[in-house]
Amino acid sequence: MQLSNNKKIYFASDQHFGAPTPELSFPREQKFVAWLDEVKKDAEAIFLLGDLFDFWFEYKTVVPKGFVRILGKLAEIRDSGIPIYFFVGNHDLWMADYFETELNIPVYHDNKEFTFNNKTFLIGHGDGKGPGDKGYKRMKKVFTNPFSKWLYRWLHPDIGVKLAQYLSVKNKLISGSEDVKFLGDENEWLILYAKRKLETKHYSYFVFGHRHLPMIKSVGENSEYVNLGDWISYFTYGVFDGDTFEIKKFEK
Repeated sequence: MQLSNNKKIYFASDQHFGAPTPELSFPREQKFVAWLDEVKKDAEAIFLLGDLFDFWFEYKTVVPKGFVRILGKLAEIRDSGIPIYFFVGNHDLWMADYFETELNIPVYHDNKEFTFNNKTFLIGHGDGKGPGDKGYKRMKKVFTNPFSKWLYRWLHPDIGVKLAQYLSVKNKLISGSEDVKFLGDENEWLILYAKRKLETKHYSYFVFGHRHLPMIKSVGENSEYVNLGDWISYFTYGVFDGDTFEIKKFEK
């Protein structure tokens, strides 16, 4: 894809809407809607890299209540012709076809390659990649198993959603450490993952979320690892103008 004149591609991740309570989440939701209104003015495309919701599960005929302003704004932007791409995170990995059928937004459950202005991107949420994190990797296999999902659907939504919301906040395997800090190149799993991928193919940018820590790090010749931060503490997002990638903070 070649970007149109003065158009940009925007990236955001880890909003965790609904946490810790709907009431406390609401101002952050309003801020994110304001951001969407701002970037739609010159967006060639918008990428949402997971954990938009702190919990999301799609029953056959039911989805979690709330988030009307977020979903409505995404529908408005998509209906205007701007592509939106969604990658599930570790908190909304039970997303199925609701976004695709209702909003015309494709949903990806693993990394995907894109090329913009002859620069190659590997994009995803970032959970379970690289060495380590074995406890979460085992848990994710259980959570994504079709039989596990079938069993969970038998819980009444009032029970299933409440239980999942509690575990989403309390379980550190899901939520990660509250003390988010840079661990050094040799201990950052996604940096190690990016360097390993470069052994077989060149990417200009590896763009991930999950870590909640905004950063851009060189991982090879003309190759950078980008973490988008979050919309809890940092309110940061990524923007690619066709030539360079930056992380910016939404101040409004």
